[in-house]
Amino acid sequence: MKEFIRVMKAVSDPTRVKILKILEKRMMCVCELQTALGAAQSTTSKHLKIMEDAGLVSSHKDGLWVNYTLADGRQSPFAASLLGNLRHWLNDEAEISELVERTARIDRFEILNRN
Repeated sequence: MKEFIRVMKAVSDPTRVKILKILEKRMMCVCELQTALGAAQSTTSKHLKIMEDAGLVSSHKDGLWVNYTLADGRQSPFAASLLGNLRHWLNDEAEISELVERTARIDRFEILNRN
């Protein structure tokens, strides 16, 4: 039951649900996600850690970048089921649609040049 509760707690936060919906579309690094959400890097990283621990997202290092994607579901059947259903949920929500559309224009190299 602990694994089930971990997954449910991970999706109990609206920001984490938004991150999952963004990652349905493409792989992103923390700086891209934080830009999309308008959140601090530390806050975004904490959300990602919670979701990674729950088996919802996975990360891989590529040079200086740590890229995040939706997990493949091997770690948790609960996470796999939730991710499968989430692909069909909330797509018509205006806030999610706008966020996903805005995210498509975010580029990590542009972010680095601004800083």
